[in-house]
Amino acid sequence: MNILFLMIIAYLLGSIPSGVWIGKLLYHKDIREYGSGNTGATNTFRILGVKAGTIALIIDVMKGVVATYLPIWLGSDIHPIFIGVFAILGHVFPLYIKFKGGKAVATSAGVALALHPIFLLIFVGVFLIILFTTSIVSISSILAVLFAAIGSFFLNDPIFTIVIWFVAFLIVYLHRENIKRLKNGTESRVPFGLRSSKKDN
Repeated sequence: MNILFLMIIAYLLGSIPSGVWIGKLLYHKDIREYGSGNTGATNTFRILGVKAGTIALIIDVMKGVVATYLPIWLGSDIHPIFIGVFAILGHVFPLYIKFKGGKAVATSAGVALALHPIFLLIFVGVFLIILFTTSIVSISSILAVLFAAIGSFFLNDPIFTIVIWFVAFLIVYLHRENIKRLKNGTESRVPFGLRSSKKDN
């Protein structure tokens, strides 16, 4: 199977802007015009609610899973993560909405789920612990992905480790505006956890 073809298919899968399409088709809202303006699952949860956010999250994760499995299903010799990365890039730079996408945490998690599911569960556990402690999705995502990058050294998969570090730096870079708000103490909190937004009201 042509590797370029797999990369293109993975990119097109990753480009599916689940939150934007769900908002427009089912709620007649463009989530890019509300909240953080981001196209990902977090802003979908914030603007459209739990049901829409959960669907968007599942789709974003599955984009990474399916793209990563493509070379396995089609008998290619390339390491699956190289194809999975194109789904991540598609999510960040989606063809369908002028290359302005999300921050790729969920799609990256899907790639990890396809290759190292136990590793992914640990990552999710770290994310949830930090989220419960801080009630801030962005800091939870940043710290969890850095933890995952460090933890990847314990896997017997050097290619995965190299790529996961690239993805980690990409995700941190995509959170640069969140980092500014964290420094200023103005970052949004979720309505649950030890420091939830409900406690500020």
